[in-house]
Amino acid sequence: MKILGFLMLSMVYMCSSGGSESSIDIGALEMEEAAYNDLSYQKQNSSTDSDINLEQQIIKTGNLRFETQNLSETKSTILKAVEATDGYIQNERSGKDYQSNYQELQLRIPSKNFQQALTIISKGIEFYDEKSISQRDVTEEFIDLEARLKAKRELENRYLQLLERAKSVKEILEIERELSTIREEIEAKEGRLNYLKKQVSYSTLTVYFYKTTVESGVTHSYGSKIIQALKGGWQGISTFLLGILYIWPFIILLILAIFLIRRWQRKKALKK
Repeated sequence: MKILGFLMLSMVYMCSSGGSESSIDIGALEMEEAAYNDLSYQKQNSSTDSDINLEQQIIKTGNLRFETQNLSETKSTILKAVEATDGYIQNERSGKDYQSNYQELQLRIPSKNFQQALTIISKGIEFYDEKSISQRDVTEEFIDLEARLKAKRELENRYLQLLERAKSVKEILEIERELSTIREEIEAKEGRLNYLKKQVSYSTLTVYFYKTTVESGVTHSYGSKIIQALKGGWQGISTFLLGILYIWPFIILLILAIFLIRRWQRKKALKK
């Protein structure tokens, strides 16, 4: 009833403006916009849109982390999985830390092929350091965004109709200002909706695999270990002596300070 009243009010203004010089009441338009933004209106539109058989909108993400004995073969298997499922690699990085060489691939897989890609990559993996698959239902957000977009577009059309009937520069500027605000809101909601559609249509799978590096150690005899220890000790002494050379001015100042303090204490004792 609230919205109907505002719409009727706008129609009255439009009719009364025909054949006369009365101006358009921008305040009434702003009240109408408030009606479009009213929560009850949004709920009404949401329930209407939800009556349409909208498929459940799910965003899938996965994380895999495991050890491998051959980085090249593992990467080749992953690339085959990506090709077989019509996916693509979004990000890739590789490196070496203290104990391993590693690679990380962030894959974008069509949601309908997500399980197939997971099955191909998992072949031959006996143990996962980490395996997590999550799903987020964004159906409600889809419905809400579509309802709000519908309302904003209807409101935009109302302003465009009234813009054609504007008779003064002031009216034109005020209506165009409101139109600019509405269009910014429409663009923001369209951007969010498109982002969600991409996230739903393509799932994200992050695969981290590594190979533990083993140092090719050489067996040392007890005598060679003693020699190494003596060398290490001598290096420690050398480092200590070099450190003293760096701070020798401070050592001299410290000795001088101690000497002066003791001399002062002796003079004080003699006076007593």
